[in-house]
Amino acid sequence: MLQGTGGLASRIKAGHAYILPQDAKIVADSNPPLDINMMDAQHWLEYLDDDLPLNFAKPNAPATATVLARTRIISDDAPGDIQHIILRLPEGMQYVEGQSLSVIPAGIDAKTDKKFSPRLYSIASTRYGDVLDGNTISLCVRRAEFYEPSTGITDPVKKGACSNMLCDSMPGDQISVAGPVGKTMLLPKNPNDDIIMVATGTGIAPFRGFMHRLFMEETVARHVFGGTAWLVLGVPTTGGLLYKEEFDAMQRTARPDSLKIDYAISREMTNQMDGGKLYVQNVIAQNAKEFFARLDGGASVYFCGLKGMMPPILEALQKVAVENGLDWDAELKQWKANHQWHVEVY
Repeated sequence: MLQGTGGLASRIKAGHAYILPQDAKIVADSNPPLDINMMDAQHWLEYLDDDLPLNFAKPNAPATATVLARTRIISDDAPGDIQHIILRLPEGMQYVEGQSLSVIPAGIDAKTDKKFSPRLYSIASTRYGDVLDGNTISLCVRRAEFYEPSTGITDPVKKGACSNMLCDSMPGDQISVAGPVGKTMLLPKNPNDDIIMVATGTGIAPFRGFMHRLFMEETVARHVFGGTAWLVLGVPTTGGLLYKEEFDAMQRTARPDSLKIDYAISREMTNQMDGGKLYVQNVIAQNAKEFFARLDGGASVYFCGLKGMMPPILEALQKVAVENGLDWDAELKQWKANHQWHVEVY
C-alpha cells in the first residue's frame, strides 16, 4: 500500500534529518480512517533495481517469446510504418526500464547463407509490462523498407528481416529473443534528480518506459519522484507523434512542473533561429539556458534514436556554450564523468 506520498518524498529528501509532523496519521492496520487515501501498489519487481537482470538468454541459446498483440501507432498519412508489439516472456525473464532486447529473425539470411544476426530493440515498457503482470515486454518497431529512387517502389529483397517479421507478426507467433542487456540508459538512483529525454522516432521507446514508471503506474518510484522530466521528441509529421495520447494523459495527472514535453515536428514547425524546419537540436538550442542549468544542477540527459541525431545536437550545444563563454569540452567531460550523459543511437 502507498499512503501520504508527499510525506514520503519529503522523508527521502531529508534523510536522517526528517521529522514526522505532529499531525501525521499512522496507519497500522488494514482498516485505515476514511480520510486516508490508500491504494494497491506494484512492488514485487522493485528488487530488480539492486539486482539488475542481464542476459537471461543469449543469442546462441535464445528464449522463446509469444506475440500477444500488435498495432500500428501512427496515422495512415504519416510516412512509414511503426508498430507497437507486446510479447509474453518466458517465466523468469525480467528487465528494467532503459534496457534492450535482442530479437533473432527466423530463417536463413540469403546474403550470408547463415542464420540472421540478432537485432537490438530498446524496450518500450516498464518492468511490469503493459499488461502489468511482470511477464510481458513491449517494443516500438519501425518497418525497415528500401525504396528504389527511380520508381518509388519498395524492393522486398532489401527489406529489414527482423523489423518486417515483427511488424507482420500475429498473436500466438513465437519469437526468438535474447537479453536483456544494457546499463547505459537506466534511470537515476536519486528520485529527486531531473531527467531530460531527447528522442527521434522510435527512439521514444525507453522514454515511454521511463514515463509510465514515473507518471502512470502505482509504484513507489512514481510516488517519490521529486524531479522534473523533460521530453523532447522529434518526428516528421503530427500523424507520426508516438504515444501522444498516453503522454497527454500523464500531463493531466502529473503534479505541477513535474512533466514538460516539447515536440519538434520537422515538416510542420519552424525554428526561432533562421525560420527553417524544427528539429530536436533546435528545441534544445532555443531552451539552452534551461538545458545547461538543469545539467549543472545534477540532471541526467538521455538521447535515443538514429545515430545521425547526435552530430547536430552536439554542434548546437557547442555553439550555445561558446556564445555564453563556456568551455564546451570541459562541460561535456564533467557531465560524462558524473554519469549524467547517456546516449543510445543506432
